[in-house]
Amino acid sequence: MSDVSRPSPAGVRTAAVIPAAGRGVRLGPGAPKALRALNGTPMLIHAVRALAASRAVSLVVVVAPPDETAEVKSLLDAHALPERTDFLVVPGGESRQESVKRGLDVLPPGYDIVLVHDAARPLVPVDTVDAVIDAVRAGAPAVVPALPLADTVKEVEPARTPGEPEPVLATPERARLRAVQTPQGFDRETLVRAHETVTDNVTDDASMVEQLGLTVVVVPGHEEAFKVTRPLDLVLAEAVLARRRLNDGF
Repeated sequence: MSDVSRPSPAGVRTAAVIPAAGRGVRLGPGAPKALRALNGTPMLIHAVRALAASRAVSLVVVVAPPDETAEVKSLLDAHALPERTDFLVVPGGESRQESVKRGLDVLPPGYDIVLVHDAARPLVPVDTVDAVIDAVRAGAPAVVPALPLADTVKEVEPARTPGEPEPVLATPERARLRAVQTPQGFDRETLVRAHETVTDNVTDDASMVEQLGLTVVVVPGHEEAFKVTRPLDLVLAEAVLARRRLNDGF
């Protein structure tokens, strides 16, 4: 485990933005995805706690569904969160990119490092959070945690009609591919510039920095930082939490 008690270097502060305004339709009807219960606690609270577990993170900005802002504020107030960390809630936009931009817009001066984290990755370990922060501190303008792929990947010609067979175009070299997770970490000035100038071909915040011509580096991700998008993912997340309680008293 990393030493989460270590203080931040003088003058270097880290803030985290959690875009949580998505509806998460693949999980089925009901509350917004980030507010779905995981072991009796909303996924969003798990995600906030995961980032606040790092002593380097002194501010967490939650970008909430516009019609759920008051509820999200109440949730944060109702759950035990580290007193050393400040929390803000702002309404989200029509897209994830717009929601992240709204979170960036409310960051006070003095935060040099910004993390962007999916609320749907509620179980990311603090070691991963700290590894991303450390890489930005070391000079990288953008950092992503990622895992090697276990499966062979095929590039295909997408079918025009769902369910139709799709012809394979190529088989990329798996050793050169990674499955990217969050939190993604950035030099604040770099991320702000990316959001001000890049509007096309946006798949994640790191891809925006790539379009600026800057280098994005990868640090090891973690298998427990998976994204909860489908009902089976909820079952897996519950199992992870059960194992943590058994092994660590989590």
